Amino acid sequence: MTTDRLFLASKSLTGTSFGDAFGESFFGEESLMKRYIHQRVLPESTLDFTDDTIMSVAVFRSLENLGEINQNFLAKVFTENYYLDINRGYGPSMHQYFRSVENGESWKNVSHSKFEGQGSMGNGGAMRAAAIGAYFYNDLEKVKKNAELSCEVTHANKEAIEGTKAIALASAFAVQEKLEIIQMSQQDFIHKIQDELEDSDMKSKLNNVLYLDGKPSIELLVKTLGNGIKMTAQDTVPLVIWMLSRYRNNFEECLWHTVSVLGDRDTTCAMAGGVSILCCDENTIPYWVKDVENWKKSKFYEH
Repeated sequence: MTTDRLFLASKSLTGTSFGDAFGESFFGEESLMKRYIHQRVLPESTLDFTDDTIMSVAVFRSLENLGEINQNFLAKVFTENYYLDINRGYGPSMHQYFRSVENGESWKNVSHSKFEGQGSMGNGGAMRAAAIGAYFYNDLEKVKKNAELSCEVTHANKEAIEGTKAIALASAFAVQEKLEIIQMSQQDFIHKIQDELEDSDMKSKLNNVLYLDGKPSIELLVKTLGNGIKMTAQDTVPLVIWMLSRYRNNFEECLWHTVSVLGDRDTTCAMAGGVSILCCDENTIPYWVKDVENWKKSKFYEH
């Protein structure tokens, strides 16, 4: 496996787009979606990605052009790409954010003013973090710093930032594992991420990930770890870390297990895909990925 950092970030973004489009295709009547998942059948879908990938493209462009996360650059590209297609699954809070930025308000004021000055603790920072970990895989301090910078542009709350760090760290450790720099059991993978986080609700919730052993039911997974339905980092990232601790080396299995808990399935699968693709057996990447919208040829990257 190459150690070219930009290649690794690009590969991670490709995995994010695969997971994003895959998860998005499972929004629909719940009993039908559960049947598709049980039968391992992909619903008829165009396999287009959502805002998860589009915002990850902006992160990649900052890494590609500047070698780091530059917040002003990121806010500019986020906004430009938003207005190229506003119908890509952005939440109400983000629609408001981009209107404010477009009207001349600074991104910092908008981000920090959310939720009475506490900032948003949504999962939007974490959903675009995998490429950061891939790019800075050999320097965990840079992983954490750049993850925080990326998150703050839209989600200034500490919990969102720690969730973003967690996914970026998962990505960095996945690269290290593939390069045989480290070896990790399920528990090791979780511990290594948890040890790098600051004291927070997010760090505490990873204890649930550590101690949820055996083959828990989907109901127990959702009750204990969440499934993103609350749209917060704490309700999303722990589940993804649990899935990655078990299935990261098999890309397709990782996505099927992640989508099985439903919830914010495009985002959970985007996170899982962006990490798993970095350490999985290449033979586990399924045939249908060829039908996923190509981010490299999209207007969000080539414009």
